[in-house]
Amino acid sequence: MLTGRRYRLDFTPEQAEFAERIGGACRSVWNTALEQRREYRRRGAWMNYVPQAAELAEAKKEHTWLKDVPGHCLQQALMDLDRACRAHGTWKVRWRSKSRWSPSFRFPEGGKVGVERLGRKWGRVKLPKIGWVRFRWSRPLGGEIKSVTLSRKGSQWYISFLVDDQAVTPGRHAMPNTALGIDRGVAVAATTSDGDFHDRRFVTEGEKIRYRQLQQKLARSRKGTANRRKTIAAMNRIMGRVTDRRGDFCAWTANRITSRNAVVVLEDLKTKNMTARAAGTLAQPGKQVAQKQGLNRAILDKGWHRLELALTNAARYTGTAVVKVNPAYTSRRCHACGLVTEGNRESQAVFVCKNPGCGHADHADVNAARNILNAAGHAVPACGDLAVGRSVKQEPAAPRGTPHQPAPELEGIPRL
Repeated sequence: MLTGRRYRLDFTPEQAEFAERIGGACRSVWNTALEQRREYRRRGAWMNYVPQAAELAEAKKEHTWLKDVPGHCLQQALMDLDRACRAHGTWKVRWRSKSRWSPSFRFPEGGKVGVERLGRKWGRVKLPKIGWVRFRWSRPLGGEIKSVTLSRKGSQWYISFLVDDQAVTPGRHAMPNTALGIDRGVAVAATTSDGDFHDRRFVTEGEKIRYRQLQQKLARSRKGTANRRKTIAAMNRIMGRVTDRRGDFCAWTANRITSRNAVVVLEDLKTKNMTARAAGTLAQPGKQVAQKQGLNRAILDKGWHRLELALTNAARYTGTAVVKVNPAYTSRRCHACGLVTEGNRESQAVFVCKNPGCGHADHADVNAARNILNAAGHAVPACGDLAVGRSVKQEPAAPRGTPHQPAPELEGIPRL
């Protein structure tokens, strides 16, 4: 099974400068090839990888800055562009901006990459035209190297090994008769149908204040100045810590959920569409734009899509089936009687069924998670327990914490 191993690189200043040049050349090749594809589309013609790779070979004879960098990295940039254009269309593929795109490039021939261990904490890898580079050996490689990708995050470079660990997806889960529904929200990142709440604060109050101060400083700085670059670097350091915490939370949660459940059911949410920028009209400029921006920040801060990717990745090793269902009315439907009405959900956390013959009360997110599980064909009793030894007349236990708590303030890095 193919998997990734990511480590922190320890470049020398000369190696870091050369890596920046490789990334800049790949960005230039990407943008030039994309412009060529769009020009062909304007004329009603097509352009693909094969002729562009031949033109790249000719361009290397005329431009020494292309010849100095590894040719395989440039070819991989063309392959990535070809794959993106086929998947999304030529006009939807974005340019790679020098100021906003972080340099990244890939060496496809993993068999030609040498790796040696220098000690308990450090190792080194030999890369084409770069030479031996030290990296922080924080975990074993655990397999045969297929390709190597270098990327920069802020001021730090990282190396990612794509390895084949020889693992095989189990045909049967260790706990085959288990199933779980997950409701993703803005107050709690993930609420399960068995009443568990998975959440974590990804940004501290001090980081929020500091980030807003840096935003204000950035707005007052002039473009191209050293102070502006320092401010952006400080903002990237804060955002990098937040991103790492979110990734750790998603991986930790996905590992525990998939190891205990043979089926995991999620809502089929289009996060990219849900977090699209709100726009006002000429008649009502900026109407509800601030509210929409706050909702977008909260959704992105909780990492809905990243959690889904982490569940899918972890499921490969446990044999868990990840199922997506239609999200319509899952938050308004009563799990006990099936009544759908907007009045059922009294607040963010309180759900009380308005059916006179039912009156079922529960935490709103837990009720939604059970509806999600039901939508996939897995019945859950009103008490929310899949165990056969528990009475179906028993009332559900109160979720962890206060069951009917007011909606907390939306979290996330503030943006001006």
